[in-house]
Amino acid sequence: MRVELKGKVGEMMSHIPFGYNIQNGRAVVNEEEAVKIEKLFEAYLSGLSLSKAAQKAGIKRYHTSVARMLADKRYVEDKFYPQIISKDTFGKAQLERHRRAEALGRIYEHKGNEKKCLNFKFHASMPDNLYDDPFQQAEYAYSLIKSEVILDDNQECYGNSCP
Repeated sequence: MRVELKGKVGEMMSHIPFGYNIQNGRAVVNEEEAVKIEKLFEAYLSGLSLSKAAQKAGIKRYHTSVARMLADKRYVEDKFYPQIISKDTFGKAQLERHRRAEALGRIYEHKGNEKKCLNFKFHASMPDNLYDDPFQQAEYAYSLIKSEVILDDNQECYGNSCP
């Protein structure tokens, strides 16, 4: 992982994406790495796995890092970073990533009409102490719970409220 200091000493550090260097405060394309990025996208779109595509492109990264690289919009549409990958190639890679995830059953799409609420009843004694530290107060309040009961009418619920 390459990390470069941004601005003056003591300011926040940021990660520079693979394929770029910072010169005089501006992001510039690292031509050697940019060729590897292009090969990565080509290899992935040809059907290779994340690891095999990275290996073919000469990129030594774990598959999770490669997945992040394939999803990184900075390679195609960012104000700070120059474009390395065409929008068409990037779009095809996103569709392929989605297709593969769907084929493996890794995509859950919320249908919007499902609701589930777990109804709880708590029994606790009245608090005797008040603490200035909110974390200590919360810990104390939780320690007062004597029992909790889950009621039978469980329905799935998403969002802020349940019926």
